Amino acid sequence: MCGIAGYIGKAHIDSSRIHHTLDLMRNRGPDHNDFISLKDGDTNILLLHSRLSIIDLDERSNQPFTIDDQTIVFNGEIYNYVELKEHLKDAGVSFRTESDTEVLLQSYILEGEGCVKKFEGMWSFAIYDNKGHRLFLSRDRFSEKPLYLLRTKHGMFFGSEVKFIKSLSGQTLTVNIQHILRYLINGYKSLYKTSDTFFKEIEEVPYASNVVIDTSLNLKSYRYWTPNFTTRKMTIDEAIEGFRDRLFDSIKIRLRADVPLAFCLSGGVDSAAIVSIAAKKFNYDVATFSIIDNDMRYNEHSNIMATIDDLGCKHTIIYIPQDETFPRLERLIRYHDAPIYTITYYIHAFLSEAISKNKYRVAVSGTAADELVTGYYDHFNFHLYEMRQHPEFNKYLTDWQDHVKKYVRNEYLRNPELFINSPDFRGHIYLHNDIFSTFLKTDFREDFYENAYCDSVLRNRMLNELFHESIPVILHEDDLNSMCYSIENRSPYLDSKLFDFAYSIPNEYLIRDGYGKYVLREAAKGIMNEKVRTDRQKKGFNASINSLVDLKKRETRDYILSGGRIFDLVKREKIEELLDRYPMPNSFSKFLFYFLNAKIFLEQNG
Repeated sequence: MCGIAGYIGKAHIDSSRIHHTLDLMRNRGPDHNDFISLKDGDTNILLLHSRLSIIDLDERSNQPFTIDDQTIVFNGEIYNYVELKEHLKDAGVSFRTESDTEVLLQSYILEGEGCVKKFEGMWSFAIYDNKGHRLFLSRDRFSEKPLYLLRTKHGMFFGSEVKFIKSLSGQTLTVNIQHILRYLINGYKSLYKTSDTFFKEIEEVPYASNVVIDTSLNLKSYRYWTPNFTTRKMTIDEAIEGFRDRLFDSIKIRLRADVPLAFCLSGGVDSAAIVSIAAKKFNYDVATFSIIDNDMRYNEHSNIMATIDDLGCKHTIIYIPQDETFPRLERLIRYHDAPIYTITYYIHAFLSEAISKNKYRVAVSGTAADELVTGYYDHFNFHLYEMRQHPEFNKYLTDWQDHVKKYVRNEYLRNPELFINSPDFRGHIYLHNDIFSTFLKTDFREDFYENAYCDSVLRNRMLNELFHESIPVILHEDDLNSMCYSIENRSPYLDSKLFDFAYSIPNEYLIRDGYGKYVLREAAKGIMNEKVRTDRQKKGFNASINSLVDLKKRETRDYILSGGRIFDLVKREKIEELLDRYPMPNSFSKFLFYFLNAKIFLEQNG
C-alpha cells in the first residue's frame, strides 16, 4: 500500500509544491518517497510516490518504477502476481525484482490496457507510456484503492487523497454544500449515489474504470468490468463447496506479504471465518484486534472471546474511550479531507492505531460478506419476496418469525411481507430523513433510488450496497484510517472469482433455517467455532454516540452548539432539542454524529 499523485498538462509545477506534497504523503508511505518529472513535447508529466513496503522490501522495488519507455506509480497489491509472473516468464519476460509492481508494469507492456482484467487485487495506479504518448490510470473492480482527479485549464492532477491534489495544484477547493446536506439528511448510504465529492472541483474515478489522457489532454474513461447476477444450476452442496474453494483461494493469496499481518475481529461470522481459515487451513500465526462498546446493543465481547479461545491466538482488545473525543475527531476529519462517514469509522481508527503500535503493517478485515451472500436484516424481507412462489415459502416465513424477528429493531422490517406487498418500498434506508429535513434552514429533498443491475430484487439491492451504498463508504474510511497509521488494509471477500461465484448461486440457498449467509456458515463449518457460526443475531461493528461523549456534560453541549458555518444550514434550536432527547433513537444518534462531523469539516474548510 502506498500513496500516489501526479500531473499531466502544459504548466510547470513548482518544486516547492512537489516536495510539500511528498511530505503530506508520508503516512501512506513512510519507507521511501520520490518523484519523476517527464517531458513529452510541450506536455509535462509528474509522477509522485510514497512507499509502504509490503512485498519485496528491497530498495530495488522503490517507485516511480521505470522499464524502458514506461514509468509507473502504484498503490495497492496484485495478489496473483506470482501466477502472472510465471505466465510472463513463459512469454520471454525477465525480471529484476520480486515485486508485484514489476509484474503489473510488464503486464501492461505486453498486453496494454486490457492487462487489468487479469489482475486479482486492489489498485490505483498511473503509468506514463512515453512510447504511446499517454497517461494510463486505473482503479480496481471494487474501488478498494482511492483515486481522485482535478481538471484545470492547463491539465489534470490526480492523487490517492484530496490533500495531495490540493497541495500539488496549489488550488483552493470549494466545499460542496449540496453533498454536506445529502450527508446530513440521507446519511452515509447516499454519498456514492452521485458523482459528487465534498469538494466541487474534485472527481473520484469510478470502480472498475480505466482513464487515458493523451498529450493533447484528451481524456477517455471507460469501465473494463461490469458486475452481473446470472444464476447457475447447482445443488446446495455444490454452492457451499464452490464458495468454500474460492474463499480459501482468496484468503491464501491475500496472506502473501513480506511483513506480518493482523486481523480485525468482530463478533460476527465474516471476520471470524477469515481468521479461523487463516489459522487452521493455512497455519498462519494470527493476531487479532477487536474493539468493544459497553452499549449492549453493540457489545460483541462474548463472540470475540469465543473465536480467540478457539484459536488460542494473540489478541488485543480495546474499549472505546470517551476522553479526547472532539480533538481526535478533528484530527481524523482533517486527515480524511471529509467528514467521518459513520460512527463505526471513528471507532475503527482505534483499531488502526493499535495495529500500528504493535508493529503490524497489514490489517485483514471481513468487509463485504453481507453484500455477497446476505446478512442485513432487510435481506431476509427481500428474500421472502424472492421465495414468495417457492413451495417452501411457509417454512422460510416461519423460520423468520421464530429466529429473526426478535432481533429486528427497524419498524418497517418487522413486517415479513413488506416487500411482497410493496416491492419498490425503500423507506427504511433513509430512515427519518423527512424529520431531519425539517432541521435545515434551506429546502433539501433527494429521493432514494437504485441502479438497475438485474431483475432479482434481492440481488439488485445487494449490488447497490456493494457498488453505491455501504461498501464504497467502508472502503473509503478503511483506507484513510489505515493509511493515517501507515497500515495496509485487505478484504478477502472482495475477490473477483468469489464474487462471480456468489452471484451465480440461486437465491433460495442464501438464507436457510433462519440463517443469513447460510453458504458462508456452512463453508466454514468444522473450521470456525460453533458459537459464532450459529449465532443468528447481527449486531454489526457499530457504537452509539453516547459511547463517544457524555451528552449531559455542559462542555460537551457547549462544543456542539458553539457557533460556526453549520448553523447557516441547520437550525440551532433543533440541535438543542435533540441533545435533550434521552434515550436517543439510533437514527437520531447517527444524525447527531453527522451534524458534529459536518460542523468540524466546515470550520476546517471555511
